[in-house]
Amino acid sequence: MHTTHEARVGDTSGAPSPLLRSGAPFRIDAVLFDFDGTLTKPGALDFAGIRQAIGCPAGAPVLEFIASLADAGERGRCRSILERFEAEAADRAELNKGAGVLLSFLRAHGVPMGIVTRNGVDSVRRALKGLSGVSLADFGLVISRDLPLAHKPAPDGLLYAAEQWKLEPKSLLMVGDHELDIEAGRLAGTLTAFLTNEGSESPPADVDFVVDDLSELVRVVHLGLPISSGKLPPGLLGEALAAIAPMDSSLLVGAAIGEDAAAVDLGGSEVLVLASDPITLATDSLARYAVLVNANDVATCGATPRWFLATLLFPPGSTASQILAVVRDLKASCDPWGISLCGGHTEITSAVSRPLVVGMMAGTALRRQLVDKKRMQQGDSILLTKQVAVEGTGLIAREYGARLAAAGMTEAEIEECRSFLDRVSILEEAKIAREFTGVSAMHDVTEGGLAAALVELGTAGGHRLRVHLDRIPIFPQTRRICAELGLDPLGLLGSGTLLLSCDPGQADSLVTAVRAAGIEVTVIGEALEVGEGIEAQCDGHQALWPVFERDEVTRLAG
Repeated sequence: MHTTHEARVGDTSGAPSPLLRSGAPFRIDAVLFDFDGTLTKPGALDFAGIRQAIGCPAGAPVLEFIASLADAGERGRCRSILERFEAEAADRAELNKGAGVLLSFLRAHGVPMGIVTRNGVDSVRRALKGLSGVSLADFGLVISRDLPLAHKPAPDGLLYAAEQWKLEPKSLLMVGDHELDIEAGRLAGTLTAFLTNEGSESPPADVDFVVDDLSELVRVVHLGLPISSGKLPPGLLGEALAAIAPMDSSLLVGAAIGEDAAAVDLGGSEVLVLASDPITLATDSLARYAVLVNANDVATCGATPRWFLATLLFPPGSTASQILAVVRDLKASCDPWGISLCGGHTEITSAVSRPLVVGMMAGTALRRQLVDKKRMQQGDSILLTKQVAVEGTGLIAREYGARLAAAGMTEAEIEECRSFLDRVSILEEAKIAREFTGVSAMHDVTEGGLAAALVELGTAGGHRLRVHLDRIPIFPQTRRICAELGLDPLGLLGSGTLLLSCDPGQADSLVTAVRAAGIEVTVIGEALEVGEGIEAQCDGHQALWPVFERDEVTRLAG
């Protein structure tokens, strides 16, 4: 594929994200298409034949030529000729390359679509009736020359679409194969994409995106659509992390999918381990949650959490007593673990609607005990401590107790589930595991639950994993809550559960040591060959591994 100075989109394997020429971020709320040569293959409408039939000079815009004719009868004759040519072209029209893929994507994501064309509306309707995989109903707006608006390159049609959809013009994407389309978009202030039709046309200099066929715009639109609440999807996260390759050679463990913390070589026997996490879902026990979630991440590297910094953001209207209470709770949550609360920032801001804590934990590990997930080997046993969805069970009981009561759970049952948040620390089992040289990886189960955590563990370790669904332990309380609320335990917040990979020769000894500390632990699978992904089994048979677009807890909030 040839390149230009515009942002191009093509084969996306390893390709950078398509950005505006300025590198600025963008949002796409609706897509507008030119018709001839864009949605339909070029060549159906015989422009040369039209010009010859009406006497229009080569290169002159046909509509403007007809409008310039002084004689009304001649104007009518030329319009009739144009309409005849358009009707014949409509009968020959074929959907352009990649159009079906793009239109299916837009329909699936509920993106409004419209057509902005210099054609008459009758020819557009006639053509769409004969096209497979597309219909007039797909397009909320068809802005043709029949409307009392100035034609492209004037911006009127695009501004009309923005007004009808009640959208800002800058969030519309205008797609066309002619400089008139791009000029109209530029004047209206929309995003623009030029279709070269496999390189047969040269793009204008001021276009935002250039594609050779319409399917390539799927990537552009995907990056312009709003993202659901929760963690970034793994593909997008991987792309973001690829852009921040470290320059410091002292970084032993850096940012990557599945890595809980970073590790820095201090030049001695100890390694500095750093982690940061916000607390966005819990409103109760905010401070304790912030300390333990960040301490867990540090512990998965085999480190001891030692220093905690917190950024505290409170909405307007918060009182001094509320703020001081959070600070006291932070100190009280750090003390039992020997962690020093050593700084941060506190602010009242309209940027948040409820208190938000962003924590940063630092700790140290002996270099020989640093657990680096890249040490995972084929054949390693995969272990899980406690049971799944410890965090999610406690959080749902605290935040949605009324819904559980309405579903038939007693107050005693709900209170028992609330107490699960007392179990979200994995520090003790991580401390035991780091003493075993055969432990190759540790990973804290957090947002996205076990389903996401195992994918992350395998990705960070560089191996496919086999997981036995029938071995995964689930608390009966968790099963009850999930059954009542229609949730899946495997996709539910999971802090309090630690995943480990361990040399199978040491797995039994590790299980014995963890259980001796009063902590449940179960072998649920094994590492396979180098690669990515989960091979699920149940009762010895192949099974589907569940995938969740967002954590199950977020579905409760709508």
